[in-house]
Amino acid sequence: MAAGPQGWTGQQGFYVYRNERLLIAGSWLGLGHGRSWTKEEAHRLARIRLDITNAADSDWKIDIRKSTAKPPIALRARLTKLAEDTRRRARRVFAHRGAVPRFGHHEPLAQAWRVEKSPEGMRYRIDTDHPAIKAVLEDAGPLQSQIRVMLRVIEETIPVQRIWLDTTEGKEVPRIGFSCDPPTEVLKVLGVVYRNLVCRKGMAPGLAREQLLRTEPFNNYRNLVMALPDEPDAEI
Repeated sequence: MAAGPQGWTGQQGFYVYRNERLLIAGSWLGLGHGRSWTKEEAHRLARIRLDITNAADSDWKIDIRKSTAKPPIALRARLTKLAEDTRRRARRVFAHRGAVPRFGHHEPLAQAWRVEKSPEGMRYRIDTDHPAIKAVLEDAGPLQSQIRVMLRVIEETIPVQRIWLDTTEGKEVPRIGFSCDPPTEVLKVLGVVYRNLVCRKGMAPGLAREQLLRTEPFNNYRNLVMALPDEPDAEI
């Protein structure tokens, strides 16, 4: 696994090299404000490489086995500032996964989930404007009220705490967006949404494909979307 035995979270921090030999692999070197930083999920992507020479052994308190190092007091403030900037940028990338990304420079990507913020707190809602969800509601007829109740039950029972624990303790992010699934599984869902857009909504095939490229999670499968036939009744 690319994350290594410690997972992505365990690999964050400084990587200290001495004469091109790795001494420290993934450590915040005791830096922080008030107390040393710990390895947190939000900073899992933070990496900083430091190269020192053997002339700096005394300043960095390199032990006889060349396996430990401590930053000199004179450098701690600069290293802390560097680390803060890196941690901030890593957190921004991590948090961006929950933000609303843009398709190109203008139109937002259609997502199945949205976040509602209020003085009472934050809630996660299913976005009924997502093409796949909207299609079901429009064609539901007398079942629409029951389907909306079902969606509300899903919204109110999201296992947020369990997801967080599984992610932090399991050292890996849960699978989403058809990750690790074969293309045939993606096509099963993609084909249904595509046929609905063309056959039921009367959308031109080219426009339907463009909309799918602006819709999560199909935006990650451009080749499959562009290979959809102009005749949606054709086998997909």
